[in-house]
Amino acid sequence: MMRSDDAGKLVLRLGLGLIVLVHGISKLSTGVGFISGLLASHGIPPQIANLVYVGEIVAPLLLIVGLYTRAAAWIIVINMLVAIGLVRYKDLFVIGKTGGWAMELEGILLIAAVAVALLGAGRFSLGGSGGRFN
Repeated sequence: MMRSDDAGKLVLRLGLGLIVLVHGISKLSTGVGFISGLLASHGIPPQIANLVYVGEIVAPLLLIVGLYTRAAAWIIVINMLVAIGLVRYKDLFVIGKTGGWAMELEGILLIAAVAVALLGAGRFSLGGSGGRFN
């Protein structure tokens, strides 16, 4: 019998993982030059931009399969905080033209990642519900 809390964790993991993974796949084809430039403009070594592949490919894949879920979710939290800090910080308190928050996507991804980090993977995962990293 399926428990609704484990099913909810699965839906949250899959949704977050797939949405972030699509962004990572996009960066595989376009590269991280844009991010490198942003980092360099803030005095941060541009090579750090390659970590986006960890945050947008490795971590989402771990979420999707449910392995090292909490650690993967915290990586996505860090990834989103960096993205907000580098690109979207000006929109933090802006209401968009349609009445929604200008940073809805980044905000909901950040909130979902924190939720997964706190809740864990649930039993419908490769790692199972046991273990402190799941």
